[in-house]
Amino acid sequence: MEKVILKAEKRTVTGKQVGALRRQGLLPGVIYGHKVESTAIQMDAHDANLIIPKLTSSSVVTIDLGGKQIPALVRERQKNFIKGVLTHVDFQAVSMTEKIRAEVSIHLHGVAPAVKEYNAVIVTNMTSLTVEALPNDLPERIELDISVLTEIGNALYIRDISLPKEVEVLSDPDEVVVIATGTTVETEEEVLEGEEGAEPELIEKKKDDEDEE
Repeated sequence: MEKVILKAEKRTVTGKQVGALRRQGLLPGVIYGHKVESTAIQMDAHDANLIIPKLTSSSVVTIDLGGKQIPALVRERQKNFIKGVLTHVDFQAVSMTEKIRAEVSIHLHGVAPAVKEYNAVIVTNMTSLTVEALPNDLPERIELDISVLTEIGNALYIRDISLPKEVEVLSDPDEVVVIATGTTVETEEEVLEGEEGAEPELIEKKKDDEDEE
C-alpha cells in the first residue's frame, strides 16, 4: 500500500466544546505511543473521512503533525452512524524498526462445495488474527479460501493460514477459523415456544457522541 499521509494540528479544545470543532468541519482525535506523549489533535474532517475508512487495523498511516511525520496505526474510531461520519479517532504512534502486535482482519473468499452438495452452513468463529511484525510487514488483511470445505465437518484452522515468514502468529494454531456445519431446522412449534418463553428485549439508548471528546 502506498504511503498515506494525514495532516493534523494540536488541539486545545476539549470536552463538550469539541462539538463546535465538528461543526467547523474538523475531526478531533488523539495520538500516543512510541516517543509521543498523548496529544490531542484535530484534522480536516472531509479528508479524514475519505482516508481513514479505507484503513484496516494493521494499516500504517503517517500523521503530519505540524511538519513532523509520525507513523501510526488507527487504534479506535468513533462514528456517528446516522450521519455516517467519524466523530473521533485514536492513533498509536509506532517505530518502523520495532515489531508491534496488531489485529489483522480475515477475509473469506471462494465457494464451499459443502454448501451446494450437503446444504451446509459456513460458520465463522473468528474475523481477525493477532500477529506480530514490523509495521511495514503487517498484512492489510488475510485471505482465506473456503473452497476446500467439501463436506460437513470440514474446517480451516489458524495453522492452515499462510503468512510471510516476517509475520509471527500469536493466536493458538489449533483454533478453528471457519467450519462447515449441518443446518438446523426449527419446527413451527419450537419457534412459538421460544417466543412465548422469551424475555422482553432491552433496548439501550446510545449516548449522543457529540459530547464525547
